[in-house]
Parts: sequence; C-alpha cells; structure tokens
Amino acid sequence: MGRSEPRWRTSSRSNAVGECVEVADNIPGRVLVRDTKDRDGGTLTFGPAAWQAFVSLAKQSV
Repeated sequence: MGRSEPRWRTSSRSNAVGECVEVADNIPGRVLVRDTKDRDGGTLTFGPAAWQAFVSLAKQSV
C-alpha cells in the first residue's frame, strides 16, 4: 500500500489576524499539524488518541 499524501485543512478555530494552523488527519495512525503562515517551518506529528485528548482539552478551555 502506498503512502498517503496529507490533505491539509485550516482549523475551524483559526482567525483573520493570522493565528492559523492546518491539520491533516487523513493518514492512518498520524495527525499532522503545521503553521499556516510558515508551512515549511516544520510539522508536528501526533497519534490519534493524543490529538483527540488535546482537542477535548482545548474545547473545555473555550
């Protein structure tokens, strides 16, 4: 099976003043996160469970 290319989407919590992140969650076993303003600046990689835990905590703090 070939390696999937990330399909990036902008977070729904991104805003108009440039505080944006992009997420790719289409690759099995990995969730990729990067800065929209600096796409070549690096990518964070999380396991799906760790990403879901982060998202749950972030939603609680809103």
